[in-house]
Amino acid sequence: MIVQAILLGLVAMLGNAEYLLGTSCLSRPLVMGALTGIVMGDIPTGVTIGATLELAFMGSFSIGASIPPEMISGTVLGTAFTISTGSGLETALTIGIPVASLVLIVKNVGMVFILPPFVHKADDYAAKGDAKGVARMHFLGGFFGVNLIIGLCVALGFYAGGPAVQALLDVIPVWVSNGLQITMGLLPAIGFALLLNMIMNKTVACFFVLGFALSVYLNIPTTGVAIFGAVAAIVLSQIQRSNTVRVATEGGMDDDDEDF
Repeated sequence: MIVQAILLGLVAMLGNAEYLLGTSCLSRPLVMGALTGIVMGDIPTGVTIGATLELAFMGSFSIGASIPPEMISGTVLGTAFTISTGSGLETALTIGIPVASLVLIVKNVGMVFILPPFVHKADDYAAKGDAKGVARMHFLGGFFGVNLIIGLCVALGFYAGGPAVQALLDVIPVWVSNGLQITMGLLPAIGFALLLNMIMNKTVACFFVLGFALSVYLNIPTTGVAIFGAVAAIVLSQIQRSNTVRVATEGGMDDDDEDF
């Protein structure tokens, strides 16, 4: 139990350290769920739960001053508790979203009270022209002000919360579990709606209708629709490139004619 708690804390810290390696999507639930499954000894369930929570947290991106729920801790603890208790996927949703909101509060406390001293010290190094000192403060501030806090929350939460979570699951009414299962069924629609809200316009609407028709009326599986979409994208790109080359060539010929 202690070893698993420590490993889960390290998984959460790895996910929160994605910016150290570039925006690599390590923090996404699909990756965190798979890594949690490895720690808990049940990779298929970890991947399945990660994919489910990916739909729930699909729109969780920090925009300006808006900070989304802390999906790393929510995914790791939700997946770990679901596997350890042997319950259904709805448990991950029941635990993951509230945990993500609670850990976000703790994360904000660290950013308000722990991170600022490192930032001010980095300002001092910047005034002296010490680039290495500034970089060192960035690493230490991120580790102690954010990363370590999330790791401790996950490790301590898993170590202390197993029996409590099991007791909570035992008293949850059946109608609540059924409602959560229905909610899980709606998550894919919500996720796709969020994506469509960002990318849908008059130019791409026809492709959405085409994919829907291929899937519904011709019973083509999702992989087949994706292949058709990829081929259409390649063909249209080649046509656009050919038109661009033709226009450029014709423009060059006109210039030569004018010179003569």
